[in-house]
Amino acid sequence: MAIPKKNKQLKCIKTGIFERRLSLYSTAIVTGIGFLSDSSINLVRSKENRKTKQKESLRARSKSFAGEIGKLKGGVVKVGQIMAVLGENFLPPEVTESLHSLEDDTLEMEWPCIEDVLITQLGMEKLELLKINPIPIAAASIGQVHLAKIKATNETICLKIQYPGVADTIDSDLNTFTQILRLSRLVSFTKEFKEWLEEIRAMLKKEVDYDLEFETTNRFGNALKNDNRYVVPSVYEQFSTQRVLAISYEPGTRIDSNDVLSLSQERRNQIGKAFIELCWREVFDWGEMQTDPNFGNYFVRLGSNIETDKLILLDFGAVRMFPHETLIAGREIVEGAFLRDKTLIKRALIRLKSITEQTPDSVVDTLSNLAFLAIEPFANIEKHPPNPAFLTKQGEYRWATSDHAARTVLLATKSSITKHFFVPPKDFMFVARKLSGAYTVLSVIRAEIKGDDLLAPFLPHSDCQRLNKPI
Repeated sequence: MAIPKKNKQLKCIKTGIFERRLSLYSTAIVTGIGFLSDSSINLVRSKENRKTKQKESLRARSKSFAGEIGKLKGGVVKVGQIMAVLGENFLPPEVTESLHSLEDDTLEMEWPCIEDVLITQLGMEKLELLKINPIPIAAASIGQVHLAKIKATNETICLKIQYPGVADTIDSDLNTFTQILRLSRLVSFTKEFKEWLEEIRAMLKKEVDYDLEFETTNRFGNALKNDNRYVVPSVYEQFSTQRVLAISYEPGTRIDSNDVLSLSQERRNQIGKAFIELCWREVFDWGEMQTDPNFGNYFVRLGSNIETDKLILLDFGAVRMFPHETLIAGREIVEGAFLRDKTLIKRALIRLKSITEQTPDSVVDTLSNLAFLAIEPFANIEKHPPNPAFLTKQGEYRWATSDHAARTVLLATKSSITKHFFVPPKDFMFVARKLSGAYTVLSVIRAEIKGDDLLAPFLPHSDCQRLNKPI
């Protein structure tokens, strides 16, 4: 991990419920007045210019709104980040585009504020055992990371420190954010959207529970300890609490860095294989998944050759266990897509309550074709060959030039525009989000892989009995 230059810092975040609500509503009012003002001016513009100016106004106001949200940190920022990734179906593109800015490192907290958290959580006796660098190496929405040395052993560790009051303001932040969305009329408050908001609430409460992340990090570390392709940080119980997480410092470079992108094709392929195989293990072997595909959660420790490169896995706060029914349905969809078995896909979609037995065959065909496209990079090229332009001479799938993501999104949009289709369970949407992120990683690193070799061993037809094995 490269240590960043010292950025502009905030003295401390606003933790009082009234204070945070006032800040949010003030931002919303200013943004709303701006929208109304621009809309009024727009009425006198020519019809040709009206649409363009309206989009420009929406983009500018949304950018300002996102900037103000970023200053508050905490749950409200996390909500914005989630909506940036999953809000395409219910928010204007200009709004989601602006909310994506929240995915970058946000402003850091000044050291005195962070030090107060450490004193409260660890106590002076334990802090005396550490030499802590007051300049953070990373800052996010609910906490920031500082390097420290254990004086007795000279080990370097990372302290993930939660901002004060974040856990206490989650309910208030989400409720206020919801009210602002309602007032803005940018979102249709359907039953599905309301359920999604409650899911965000539950997810945020898990992410601020560092005791839970301690256990999850330890569990994934034990599951992967015998696979030298992966590095999972070790956890230090002595310096960990519900609001502070101590892990080993694992230096590396981001998976989308120039250092990784400039590697040979063979080495990039190997990194891509390790990344996607981990996703299949989460779905088929363990039944739980790290659902945040943010590039910042994946680093690469570059070795001297293909055998010594390692994928570093960071941040297990977004790990999710899935209900048995969702797992079975998801596995059936993957296998049905791999085998081109529409009957199996239909059964899975009924299990997910996305369609019914009475759904017309034409709709089932459309949804099956979407599943076929989603698994295209992993198809058996002898039985179900993709466009030859997407393959190398060796039959490897060219992720960077296949335009796979754009084609999948386009077909998914068309597939959902029917009265016969219902929104899948939220658990399934998290799996889809993670796989979409994994596909993006493979495209960015320009991987060229025989996907059949990676997926087939996980499917029941291959006689590999891997299903339902917990970590």
